[in-house]
Amino acid sequence: MPAPHAMSPPRPGYLRMIHDGTLKAKAEALKERLRACDLCPRRCGVDRLSGKLGFCRTDGRLKVAAVSLHPWEEPPIAGSGGSGTVFFSGCTLHCLFCQNYPISQMGVGRIIEPEELAERMLRLQRRGAHNINLVTPTHQVPQFVEALVIAAQRGLRLPIVYNSSGYERVSLVQELDGIVDIYLPDIKCASPEAAAFFCGRPDYVLQNRRALLAMWRQVGPLQCDADGVAVRGLLIRHLILPEGLSGTAQCLAFLRRALGKDVWVSLMDQYFPAHKAMSTPPLDRKPTAEEIQAAVHAAWRLGLRNVFTQETCPCGG
Repeated sequence: MPAPHAMSPPRPGYLRMIHDGTLKAKAEALKERLRACDLCPRRCGVDRLSGKLGFCRTDGRLKVAAVSLHPWEEPPIAGSGGSGTVFFSGCTLHCLFCQNYPISQMGVGRIIEPEELAERMLRLQRRGAHNINLVTPTHQVPQFVEALVIAAQRGLRLPIVYNSSGYERVSLVQELDGIVDIYLPDIKCASPEAAAFFCGRPDYVLQNRRALLAMWRQVGPLQCDADGVAVRGLLIRHLILPEGLSGTAQCLAFLRRALGKDVWVSLMDQYFPAHKAMSTPPLDRKPTAEEIQAAVHAAWRLGLRNVFTQETCPCGG
C-alpha cells in the first residue's frame, strides 16, 4: 500500500483565524446555535444554554470523559508520538453495539471549563502528540471551539482531527472549515433499514453520505508530512459487522464512485459484541474470518488504492 502524499506541514487553519478574530467570532456564533440546538441531524431544538438536555444528554457546558495520549489509531493519525484524544461525553447516536457506551450513552465524564480543556490540549502538545483528536465531538463543537480560542492564544499549534460517527449536518461541516484539518468519520452502513436497526436513525445513510462529500470538498484526500503523519485530509472508517449487516461492499462502492479510487479507508475487523448487541442477533457474535475476507476482497475488486486493514495496521483504529 502506498504512503499518503507527503507534503510540508501547513499551519493549522485556526491559527490564521485566531489572528484576524474570526475564530472567536465563529465560537460565539456556534454557541448561539445551542439556544435552539440544531447541530446534528436530529435538530432537537432545545435550549441547551438554559440547562436543557438534547438527545445527546448534554447541555451547553463542556463534558469530557478523558483526555489522553493514544498510540493505537491508524499510523497516519497516531504516528510515533501518539494522538492527543479528547473523549466527549454523550453522542447523537445510540448504537446497540457501542464499545464506548458508558461515555456515549450513560453520561460518564465530568463538566469542565474551557480553560481546563485548553490547558490539557497544550499539555498533550508538550507530551509530543501529533494532533488533537476530537472523539464524538458533534454535539459539543461550540464548547470545543471556545476552548480552542484560548489554547491557540496560548500556543497550540497541532492539527485538529474530527473523529465522528459520520452522522453530521452539512451546515456544521461547513462551519468547521478552517478549524478542522483532518476528518476521521465513520461510514457505518449502506441501508436505512440497517441504520434503523442498530443506531435508530434510518436517515443515517443520507446524512452520512452528504457529510462525507462535504468533508471531501473541504479537505480532499489524506496528506502527510515527511514522517508519514497526517496533516490534512479525509480518512474514512468502516467497521465490518456480522452477516454483512454494515453493507461493506455497498459502502465501499459508494466511496469509489463518489470520491474516487484514491480515497483513504480504514477497514476495521475488530468488532465484538458490547452493550445491547450481546443479546441482539446477529450482532451477538464477532464476524467470521470468511466475512472479514469478503470485505477486504470487496475493496480489492473496486480498485481502492489506499485501504488500511488489520493486516497493514495491526493496532486497529
